[in-house]
Amino acid sequence: MKYTFISVPALGDKQNTFLTIRGKLADYAQTYQYTIPEFKIGTLDALVLLSDELVKYDAAFEQSVNKLTDILTSLNKGQQQELLLVNEKSLDQFVSSFQWNTMKYRTDKSLQETTATLNQEVTAVDNIMKSKLNAYTQTKNALQALQRKQTGNLSVRSLNGIVKKQHCVLNSEFLTTLIVAVPKSLYKQWNNKYETLTDMVVPRSSIKITEDDEFGLFTVTVFQRVVDEFCHKAREERFIPRDFQYDQDALQTQQRELEESELMEREQQAELLRLAKTNFGEIFASWLHLKALRVYVESVLRYGLPPDFCSVAISANPKFEKKVDEIMVAQYGRLGGVHGQAIKQQQEEDILDHDLQSVNDNNYRPYVQFELVFDAERRQ
Repeated sequence: MKYTFISVPALGDKQNTFLTIRGKLADYAQTYQYTIPEFKIGTLDALVLLSDELVKYDAAFEQSVNKLTDILTSLNKGQQQELLLVNEKSLDQFVSSFQWNTMKYRTDKSLQETTATLNQEVTAVDNIMKSKLNAYTQTKNALQALQRKQTGNLSVRSLNGIVKKQHCVLNSEFLTTLIVAVPKSLYKQWNNKYETLTDMVVPRSSIKITEDDEFGLFTVTVFQRVVDEFCHKAREERFIPRDFQYDQDALQTQQRELEESELMEREQQAELLRLAKTNFGEIFASWLHLKALRVYVESVLRYGLPPDFCSVAISANPKFEKKVDEIMVAQYGRLGGVHGQAIKQQQEEDILDHDLQSVNDNNYRPYVQFELVFDAERRQ
C-alpha cells in the first residue's frame, strides 16, 4: 500500500478545496480527507527544530512497524494479512477513515508534548517486543537443540534409550565402558585398531550396539586411567567418542525436558503472536498520527499563521502515480518557493535558514507532501 499525504492552502474553505482535489484526481486515485486538528504551535524556531525531529521519528516508527510485521510473518508462516489490523480495521480502511485520537493525544497539549508522547509509546513497545522476542528465541533454540538430540545421526543424537544397561560395565572401581560412533567406512579399521590405541584396553570388548545410515555405535571397555588418552587417539583415527554416562532414569528425564520445552515454546509463541498483533495496530496508528504531525508542522512553516490548509490522503492507481503528481503540480505549482506566498515577511526571515521539507525529503513539491509506503508482501 502507498498513500501520499498532501496539504495545500484552503483559502478559508477546506471542504471546497478537498472536493476540487478529489474531482481532479477522480479518474486516477482515491482521495480521502486527512483531518488534522489544530494544536498549540509555540514559536517558529521551536517548530523548525520539531520538523527535523519528526523526520527521525518517522523513520524509527516505520522501522518498528516493519519489525512487528516480520515477527507476525515468521510466526504465522507468511499468512499475516489477517493479523495486520488497526482497531479491527484493515490498513486501507484505517488510513482512509483516519481520525485524530483526541482521547490519547489531547489537542490542548503542545506539538512537542504530543510528539514526545508518541515516541515514548513506540519506544516502550519496542523494548517490550525486543525482550519477548529474545526470550522466545532462546526457548526455541533450546527446544531445537533437544529435538536435534532426538533426530540426529549416532555421532550427535542422544544415546538414552539406545545404550542399555547390559552394554556397560557399571560400579567398577577400575574399568569403564566408552561409547564410540564409528563411520561405516571405518568399521574394519576400528576392529583392527581399538585394542592398541592405548594400553589398558580390554581385548575383544568392542560390541556394535546399533547403526544408522552413517555410523555404527560401538562399545569398548578400558581402564579409567586411560580414558582421556584413548579418546584423544580415537579422534585422531576419525572415531567419535560420545560423552555418555548410563542412567536408567535419563530417558524419562530427557522426554520430560522435551515436553516441558515444547510447552514453553508454544506458550511463548502464542504470547508473542498476540502481542505482535496488538502492538502492530498500536504502532501503525502512532505512525499515522506522526505523519499527521509532519503535515501540520510543515504546513504552518509553509503557509503561515493562522493555520488554513486542507490535507488529503491520496491512494493512486499504481499506473497513474505520475499522472496524479502532474495534476497536483499543475494545480498548485503557483505556490512556488519554499515558504509559500502566505507567510509574512517576518516569518520568512525567522526560518530562512531552514530548508523545510526539501532538506528532509527528496520528493519536494511546491506544496506539502509526504508518503507512507508499506508492503507487507515484500517482507514475507
